[in-house]
Amino acid sequence: MELPVTVPELAKMIDHSLLHPTMTDVQIADGCRQARKYEVATVCVKPYAIVMARDLVASSGVGVCAVIAFPHGNSSVAIKVKEAEAAVQDGSTEIDAVINVGKALGGDWTYVRDEIRAINQAVVGQGAILKVIFENDYLADAHIVRLCEICSEICVAFVKSSTGYGFVKQPDGSYNYKGATEHHLRLMRKHCAPSVQIKAAGGVRTLDDLLRFQALGVSRIGATATQAILDEAIRRFNPHSQRQASASYKLLQLRRLRLSTPALATANPTKSHDSRSPLSSNWYTHARSFAGGCTESEAGLY
Repeated sequence: MELPVTVPELAKMIDHSLLHPTMTDVQIADGCRQARKYEVATVCVKPYAIVMARDLVASSGVGVCAVIAFPHGNSSVAIKVKEAEAAVQDGSTEIDAVINVGKALGGDWTYVRDEIRAINQAVVGQGAILKVIFENDYLADAHIVRLCEICSEICVAFVKSSTGYGFVKQPDGSYNYKGATEHHLRLMRKHCAPSVQIKAAGGVRTLDDLLRFQALGVSRIGATATQAILDEAIRRFNPHSQRQASASYKLLQLRRLRLSTPALATANPTKSHDSRSPLSSNWYTHARSFAGGCTESEAGLY
């Protein structure tokens, strides 16, 4: 199966999310190390953790994304601007800001536009980028379309589907949450300017989710399942890694066989061209054939 992009490019589609309110500093630090290991786009953290995250991913190519007015978006415009400015000063290169959902539902589009513009100006003015979180679970299609138009007018970098925490109360008193849906992502891509990128968040748990959303025009996802997604991408789409792992195992088995057999123990597998060592040549030819043509050096055994 052909991958439309490489595994490293897939990794750069991911903001590794460390936003659950119960996360401890130890868990956040572990998450930052995981983000660094997989070389994702950013590690997405709460404002108080920006400095710690910045230091843990320094010089790795992984950015720091901070959320503001998260998850409900109810802070005043002035507070959102101050929070965004402080986040960038602390080391965030990307800001994910939640809109005032009540204002959008009430049709106060002047307020919504002015708020987004003020935050975007503050963020861009300090060299960072803004992602505007809609929280689609609360919105009708008409609200989403209008938000896309406003964000396109203001030239924000990204619009984002959800916080991951927009639970909606049901008639029976229970709460549920859809997060990123194909319908909403298609709608966002259709009604945003080409320069505005789409981030899907909420319920993106598998490689297939990522690839499906990528096909819809999504260029970034927020995910807690980063390790599972990228390990599956490596397993499924990186034949060289699979071949090398398989070759390593097979050559290791053959090496053990050689060392456990007196006649083979003195054979030098690195000199298969040496006519004075026919046993070595035969062993090495067999080993390479068994290992798919990979040498012991290539397999990491020397």
